[in-house]
Formats: sequence, C-alpha cells, structure tokens
Amino acid sequence: MMQWEKLLALGRFDPKYPSKPGNDQFRSEFEKDYDRIIFSAPFRNLQDKTQVFPLPENDFVHTRLTHSLEVSSVGRSLGKSVGEYLIQKYPVLGENQISSSDIGSIVAAAALTHDIGNPPFGHAGEDAISDFFKFHPYGKVWNEHLKPEQWADLCNFEGNAQGFRMLLSNINGLKLSFATLAAFTKYPRPALVSAKDPERKSQKKYGFFSDQMEDYKYLTEKLSISSWGNGTWHRHPLAFLVEAADDICYSIIDLEDGCTLGLVSLEESVALLAEILGDRFDPKKLEGYPANSQKLAILRAMAINQLIRECVEAFKSNEAEMLLGTFDRALTDIIPSSESLAKISRISIEKIYRSSPVLEKEAAGFQVLDGLLEVFSKALNHKFYQTDLFSGKDKSILRLLPEGFPLEGWESHVNPYPMLRALVDFISGMTDKHALSFYRRVKGIALPGV
Repeated sequence: MMQWEKLLALGRFDPKYPSKPGNDQFRSEFEKDYDRIIFSAPFRNLQDKTQVFPLPENDFVHTRLTHSLEVSSVGRSLGKSVGEYLIQKYPVLGENQISSSDIGSIVAAAALTHDIGNPPFGHAGEDAISDFFKFHPYGKVWNEHLKPEQWADLCNFEGNAQGFRMLLSNINGLKLSFATLAAFTKYPRPALVSAKDPERKSQKKYGFFSDQMEDYKYLTEKLSISSWGNGTWHRHPLAFLVEAADDICYSIIDLEDGCTLGLVSLEESVALLAEILGDRFDPKKLEGYPANSQKLAILRAMAINQLIRECVEAFKSNEAEMLLGTFDRALTDIIPSSESLAKISRISIEKIYRSSPVLEKEAAGFQVLDGLLEVFSKALNHKFYQTDLFSGKDKSILRLLPEGFPLEGWESHVNPYPMLRALVDFISGMTDKHALSFYRRVKGIALPGV
C-alpha cells in the first residue's frame, strides 16, 4: 500500500540537490517546480502549438499555452481542496511540514506540463510521426537496426512519453521534484510492455520511452510507488487530479471555442452547460448579459467550478483505493456530471474535431511532419548506411540540424536509436508555424491558403 508521506517526499533528478533542502522563506520546493516550468523554452513554445484549431486566425481560440495555464489553474484548485482533506486525514503530513498549498503546487506544476511533449499540429502530429516510421520507406529502413522496444517507441509516438523525456532532459535543465514528475505521469508503463489490464485508465497509453525505464523505476523507488510487475506501475494518486483538470478544461473550453467559431450554436452550448449546473442555472439572469461571449464566459466558469467540486468528492471517496492501486478510472467518468460531459464530448467530436477547418489543417500537418522527417531521415541514412548515395543535398540538409545534434559516430555497427530520438526531439519540439516555415524551406514549396 502506498503512503502519502512517501509519495510527497522531497527530492529531484539532480546530483547537486542537497539531501536536506535549505529553507526558502519565499517558495516551497514544489513552487520552484512551477516557476522553472514557466520560464522554460519548451513551455514557451506551447504558445504556437495546436490545441484543437491549428494555426488559428481568431485570437480568442486557445493554443496549448493558454490551455495549459487553464489546466494548471484548475489543477491547483483540485490539489488544494484535496490537500485540506489529506492533511486532516493524515496528521503525519503536517508533521513533515507538507501543506495543502504544497499539494496544490504539485498538481498545478504537473498540469502546467501535461502537454509539453506534444508535437506540432496536436494529436495529428503524434500520428504523423508514428506513421512515418511505420509506413515511409525512409522511416521503415531503421527497423532492422533497432531493438524491438526502441522500434515500438518510434512507431507509437506518444506526447506523454516525450513530455517525460523533456522534463528530465539536461538540455532543458528543469530538474523537477520527484512528486511533480510522478503526478505528471498518467501512463506509467513503456510502449512495448503490454497493459497489465487494458480496462485500467493508466494503462491506456504509455508514459516513458524505453531508454528511460530505469529513470522511472528510480522515481518509483524514491516515492515508494507500487508496481504491477512486468514493467508497469500504479499511478501516483495526484495524477488522477492532473487528468481531471485536463478533462474538465478541454471538455468545457473546446466547446466554448467551437461556439465562438460558429461550429456549435449558442443555444446548444448553453443547454449543454446548463445540464452540468442543474438547479444553479438561471436563464433569466443569463439574459442580463448583453454579449454572447459574456454568457459563455459565466456559464463556463460556473460549470468548471461545479466539476471541480464533484471531482474533489470523487477523489475523497476513492483515495484509499488509489493507495492500494485498485482504483484506476478517470474521475470525470464517475462524477454526477459524467453523462453531461460525455454528451459534450460527442457533440465536440461531431461538430468541432471533425469540422472542415480542423481536418484540412490536420491533413496539412501530416504533410509537413512527414516531409521534415523524410528529408532528415533520408540524409542520415545516406550518411551512415547507404553511403554511396550520400549527396551534396544530404550534406546541406544535415547542416540545418540544431547545434549539438549528435551527428557523428553512428556507423552501421552502432545502434542509431539515440540519434533518431534526437531527430524526433528536434521536429516534435517545433511550433506549428516553425514547422510549416521550415518545411517550406527544405522542400522548396508553399502551402496554399496559409
């Protein structure tokens, strides 16, 4: 059984980190996590990465940055509310100088980074990277040189695992606390390891690449997170709150964006949000707001507040089972408003996520990422494997790789996985506009209408 005093233990992936951190009268260790993330380059890049609508022309529409800030805000509220409950239930936490604000800071920081590993063009970008290695001749060519678990990483690109990699990267220098990293990891297993139980939410995807298995294992040992065995672990309980914050925000705010862009009518949006509010919905009071944007804003705020309260109660009811590892469902699937959220999800899929503007730009995103991977993968393959084909064009392409790219020592007898990982880091780390602009330069073409 997991224990909160161990799950919230201090510590970082940092050899310089003292065993007994000094007192900082201004910030807790977990608040430092939040601040480090805010000032990091990977987080800043989220300002131009797709949430739902790639390359939005409407300033109101959310990007990954605004979405992440909102998820973090909701996460802090969830964490602090749950923290009050935990401090009362487990006095040892207070004795260890853990406060409800600390728990709120952990959830807020983890929520702030929940999309930090997403590539350009959202989930379409994840599929584009995976499809390149699965289907493209210059993607498939690497299969024979890699171990099965490494090939699984490349053929199933996962933004959550890429995020874990970025948070541990020495280049980014974040060195977050163990507790924040564990709360971030919603899917504690690698790609090739089969889900212990496919019905468990934490096994739906994977959360770290094969070369970071030992890092995650070390993290679980430090926090005494229990294991299923066979390379799978139970979730850190706070990961359920990070997931809930994301679920709440994308459900409600994607609907708001869809309504603002005219994909969902105001009447339908109001009716969907009113279901969550129940008796608290007052149509007469709503009519007192002159602008549709104001009506949406007040309903959105009230709906999010209601969902936060419901998720906190769901967490309290299942907290003991979380420590045992027997609870493994999304909190938003078991709250009173779950059916209303499911209805919003169905409408969003039909009218927003499958709308022509979204699908058209997603299709363009596939072309952009496939094209970028092709030119670099081809040049790298020619340099180290099909050396008789290594051309001047390939040399020029390789000069475009970022400073510090590991470009030497990958002869045919050397496993190229670290080099390919660095290539995927480079391309998945681009913003939407950077990827599009870079694609134009290396391919010598322009996309119409953008």
